[in-house]
Amino acid sequence: MKWLVMLGLCLSLSAQAVEVPKGLLALDGRPAPALALKDMDGKAIDLATLKGRWVLVHFWASWCGPCRKEMPTLSTLMKKMPAQRLTVLLVNTAESEDEVFSFLATVSPELVTLLDRDGLVTEAWKPRGLPSSFLVDPQGRLRYLALGGRDWSAGPYHDFLKSLTQP
Repeated sequence: MKWLVMLGLCLSLSAQAVEVPKGLLALDGRPAPALALKDMDGKAIDLATLKGRWVLVHFWASWCGPCRKEMPTLSTLMKKMPAQRLTVLLVNTAESEDEVFSFLATVSPELVTLLDRDGLVTEAWKPRGLPSSFLVDPQGRLRYLALGGRDWSAGPYHDFLKSLTQP
């Protein structure tokens, strides 16, 4: 019986060993709001179908300076981290397809973004500004929030994401 208690303690300590980098806010673990949108090709994505993996939900707009700077780092992150470990959902907030297409063509043409044409999904998620990134755990709960731009592809942020998503 003692070995079971010790094993449980060791597992809980290793789960807590993930150091949260500066700039990420821990959230209360409430269920993530609904997110079902289409990309520019009309392909539908529903966050509910992604349970079982970590998801980074990133809200952005082309007029946002920090979004412009951050977007290439998200592209690099997506190349480094397989989608089975971390799925990145980019959500453009209430812009036209032309605005989104023009922006992505100049910044990161390989990226695919979901279009929140009417802004209702963004309103439900309530980001406090742009860019805002939410980390949703494999159970579909909100765990972390990043306000403002950062380099997701290197340093403490990449290391943090890598440790969260270890198989």
